[in-house]
Amino acid sequence: MTEQIKEIGLRLATLRDVCDMTPATMAERLGVPVEKYIAYENGELDFSFSFLYNCAEILGVDILDLMSGESPKLSVCSMVKKGQGFAVTRNKAYDYKHLAFTFRNKKAEPFLVTVEPREELPALNAHEGQEFNYIIEGKMLFKIGEITYELEEGDSVYFDSGVPHAEKALDGKPARFLAIVMK
Repeated sequence: MTEQIKEIGLRLATLRDVCDMTPATMAERLGVPVEKYIAYENGELDFSFSFLYNCAEILGVDILDLMSGESPKLSVCSMVKKGQGFAVTRNKAYDYKHLAFTFRNKKAEPFLVTVEPREELPALNAHEGQEFNYIIEGKMLFKIGEITYELEEGDSVYFDSGVPHAEKALDGKPARFLAIVMK
């Protein structure tokens, strides 16, 4: 695995220890087998965004604390120039740019997400909260539970992000959308 994944795993283990929580307790709260959770902490498995989001919620930290190791400092305003969001590339299916990464104590996590075209639908993921997605460019398939929508530029969807969901770019072209995850 990459050095970034190992560093995230180490931060996860350290924060879990600080919270006086065992790996077994953390795994149970996340709904994963303890062996798999330990593999995440050891940097042996790549993280999904949903997994990191859920870990941050349990540990009471900002998701950027886990991903970057740097705590945001601002609490009045956060400005991000075009293309300068905090890059979060967790797998080949999605590219996230966090658009408020310097703002402390956020009530929502805004991301610019690019979905690269691929044959299969990525694995469904779930996390606590609600989410609003607004399609900026391209077309994509949005699956939530047993429901499937075809979305295009200007369409939006608001949903319970605790229900497993995934997106897939259509027409062989990337799709971009604004995702706002609310805690």
